[in-house]
Amino acid sequence: MSGPVVAAEPGPTGQPASPARPRPVIAAAGRGPLTGTGTLVRLALRRDHVLLPAWITVFVVSAAGAAAATAALYPTVESRVAAALAINGTPSLLAIYGPVFDPASLGALALWKLGAWGAAMVAVLTMLTVVRHTRTEEEAGRLELLAAGAVGRHAVLAAALLVGVGAAVVLGLITAVALMAVGLPVAGSLAFGLAWAAAGIAFAAVGAVTAQLARSARGANGLSAAALGLAFAVRAVGDAAGARGPSWLSWVSPIGWSQQVRPFAGDRWWVFAASSAAGVLLAGLAFRLAGHRDLDAGLLPDRTGPARGAPGLRSPFALAWRLQRGGLIAWASGLLLLGALLGNVATGAGGMLDSPQAQDLIMRLGGRQALSDAFLAAELSLIGMLAAVYMVQATRHLYTEECTGRAESVLATGVGRIRWAAGHLSCAALGSAVLLALAGLGAGVAYGIAVGDARQVAALVGGALAQLPAAWVLGGLVVALFGFAPRRVGAGWAALTAFLLIAEIGPLLRVPQWVLDLSPFTHLPRLPGGTWSVTPLLVLLAVAAGSTALGLLGLRRRDAGAA
Repeated sequence: MSGPVVAAEPGPTGQPASPARPRPVIAAAGRGPLTGTGTLVRLALRRDHVLLPAWITVFVVSAAGAAAATAALYPTVESRVAAALAINGTPSLLAIYGPVFDPASLGALALWKLGAWGAAMVAVLTMLTVVRHTRTEEEAGRLELLAAGAVGRHAVLAAALLVGVGAAVVLGLITAVALMAVGLPVAGSLAFGLAWAAAGIAFAAVGAVTAQLARSARGANGLSAAALGLAFAVRAVGDAAGARGPSWLSWVSPIGWSQQVRPFAGDRWWVFAASSAAGVLLAGLAFRLAGHRDLDAGLLPDRTGPARGAPGLRSPFALAWRLQRGGLIAWASGLLLLGALLGNVATGAGGMLDSPQAQDLIMRLGGRQALSDAFLAAELSLIGMLAAVYMVQATRHLYTEECTGRAESVLATGVGRIRWAAGHLSCAALGSAVLLALAGLGAGVAYGIAVGDARQVAALVGGALAQLPAAWVLGGLVVALFGFAPRRVGAGWAALTAFLLIAEIGPLLRVPQWVLDLSPFTHLPRLPGGTWSVTPLLVLLAVAAGSTALGLLGLRRRDAGAA
């Protein structure tokens, strides 16, 4: 079954003729468009019974831990006000994390870092969930089997949206309960949890729309990521603009809406109307688009390639590069601009030097070097985390190629499994290195011009590349999962989220060192500035190489097509 049944009108000669505008109809009598939605929801929850609880647990523990730790770190109103005023006076911090709306509020300061970034990570969760249960299943051919049974035309999309939205709501409510448990006010806790949920709901609908536009899961995830990146960037510009700048931009972003709820600083409940309206409108658009496309097709036109492949496509690496170059170019453009933005606003970090509390905060964000270098190191750490996200996404392309059957076509030739996988892994590893180098270049050029020091270019490029081993460790973990448990490669996203939150929130929570050591980001040098050792980098590279080799061994021994 390649698509919906289409009735053809007879032509002038009595022979059937294809209509100019075919109208899809339901062939099965008595089957409504949402028939089977409940069954598909239960199936999706069964498949995600490990992944979704893992994501939710990480978010809840991070929020509650940050709240508990901040109470000890800033015990007095004066200390909280000093730290909040320093944050609100630094455009670079406003661009990355947003403002503290109530300087005297413990909850507002405690969850400051988790406002915009937490909302963005919840958005990633719901977007991936919706795309996984729609476009990924369709691309793998499993939805064609479902469509042959008693399943309505829109049941799959409805089920995916219910799972994505439900995950966001459950995450928000459990987070609110956890914040209440550590002593924060009930209203603010509920507002914060629902602000996270609102971002997840809006971007679940974004994922539903992109799943109709793109023909592949990779394309749908790429479009979703671009929408999220644009929303975050618009919010960042609005928050950092100041009174005379375009601060209104914070109000045109779903991430900005989550912040403008202002938990623990007024609790603006009416802002939820914006996220709700956006989610409803985008979900309606997704259903409408789904009714205008064929099964296994996307609404965006596919470019037809030449009849014969170019000579440069004769190797697995060349084929992998051809498949991944579009996404890499988009990522490279975004990180180059982000690096330039961070390098440009980094000169404002000096405004925090007058506050001991602000000094303590910036040292925790960036390491134990001089304050200016520590702030730059914090920015490069952020860029390194984004490169790790790309590494996980690019490495998971192995799973996509296998479950869609394209890998089987390549392996049917003289190409072996290891050589095929090595082509994709090489592209992912080199791509993450290119991203870091370009981001460091953008930051170095912008910061070097601002301070009049050309040496900053080499220093920041080197500092960015020092983040590379952690990204490769995440890639190695995904390869190990792909080799031995291909259906569990989604756990790579959960591991990435856990590692990011440990590295970001762990120092503020004063968690035991062995917990911090679980994250590869903990062992990276904080450059530029400060002293560092090559030993941790070599250990991380060894872990990455070992897990990659283990995964390739599993791939060699298991059945092809088991994904």
